[in-house]
Amino acid sequence: MSPTKTAPPPDAPAVLRTIHARAPLRVNDIGGWTDTWFAGRGRVLNIAIAPAVEVQVRVRENPRRRKKRVVVRAENFGETFVMDPDAPRRTPHELLQFTIGSLPVPADVALEIRLFSPVPAGISTGTSAAVCVALLGALDRLGGGARTWSEIARLAHRVETEKLGLQSGIQDQICAAHGGISFIEMDDYPESRVRRVRIDRPTWAALDSRLVLVYLGRPHRSSPLHEQVIARLDAGGPQMKVIRELTRIAVEAKAALEAGDLEAYGEAMVRNNEGQRALHAGLISGEADAVASTSRRFGAAGWKVNGAGGEGGSMTVLGPADDAKRRRMSDKINGLDGEIRVIPVTLSMAGLKVWEE
Repeated sequence: MSPTKTAPPPDAPAVLRTIHARAPLRVNDIGGWTDTWFAGRGRVLNIAIAPAVEVQVRVRENPRRRKKRVVVRAENFGETFVMDPDAPRRTPHELLQFTIGSLPVPADVALEIRLFSPVPAGISTGTSAAVCVALLGALDRLGGGARTWSEIARLAHRVETEKLGLQSGIQDQICAAHGGISFIEMDDYPESRVRRVRIDRPTWAALDSRLVLVYLGRPHRSSPLHEQVIARLDAGGPQMKVIRELTRIAVEAKAALEAGDLEAYGEAMVRNNEGQRALHAGLISGEADAVASTSRRFGAAGWKVNGAGGEGGSMTVLGPADDAKRRRMSDKINGLDGEIRVIPVTLSMAGLKVWEE
């Protein structure tokens, strides 16, 4: 849908500052599900990708001290709304409203906030976390920029879990803030240590060329399914053994990348994918299995659903090293039923970036 193009009224105050922020998306979260309150402790290896979520904040004077002093333009939805940052509401776009309400907006300024995501909504690539991190980064700059990227990631996580009451692990916000390849060690939820995984240039280049993001044709919809899994884990059922196995797979995947062994890394992806299936068969959809089957025929090294899994969303494939074969694989995936398609992405070394004109 085309973005809303609404110019400010002719008598609008001049722009005092323009703040920009970018935050990358997340794919291939090996060890996902272990970074949650019901797991208690875990390990996750994930990868930041571009293009990034974009936020722009224009700052103007607010001479009349209007309470509704923030205009939000959600470009992907073609929607514009006005809000009071001191009193965020559930509709429209509760994530945006409560993120904006998490940091003080001075009463003497008015904001025009424009947001854009390069991928469809509900694609299971940590988009909401990236939006939240980028928005908080811009608002933090407005207030002086005192917070570290780790503090912004923690605040973004609290927005989703405490203010909105959503189930959320800690990894998406960390990836959006730090970028690159992150290894997250969580020994006591939600506290964690984050290590940047260093790989040599040839391995980075090979991973960048071979990693394929596949949209599974529809937005992610599986909250009831996830609640079933969480209830089983909270009760200490046999699925906790799977959580511990996913933790081990993340550690092994990190070692494989550091050794430059992409075939072993691909094997870890497949094992993680089957581990998610062991948590609940519904976490791996028919569309995901169709993409995996096609990828296997072309010699892909690995595949894994992104995020928690379920219907819709997306999948990461580690395609074959042969460029022509990988292109044929992508063409075949694009020819599968429905709206399944490959989305072009690249690895992102950068995490949150904030700057001002």
